[in-house]
Amino acid sequence: MRILLTIPVLLVAAACNVSKDGNAVTVQYDQNVAENTAADVSNTAQNVGGIIVNDVQDTADKVQNTDVDVDVNRNPGADGNTQ
Repeated sequence: MRILLTIPVLLVAAACNVSKDGNAVTVQYDQNVAENTAADVSNTAQNVGGIIVNDVQDTADKVQNTDVDVDVNRNPGADGNTQ
């Protein structure tokens, strides 16, 4: 949850141009950079989400195609172990 709160701060910080001239510091906000950064973050999130979905689907397919053969012998031997 904390990561979600820091994303907007990082987007704003990425869109700021800071310059120093002597004792003066100038901070300029570039909306185009902010929009491009937000789009990049969104595209990356979609790509990661797609990879996760594909991985989950592949795993589910493997689980469905797995045969399990279980042989249970309920007659214990003389030593108490099943034969």
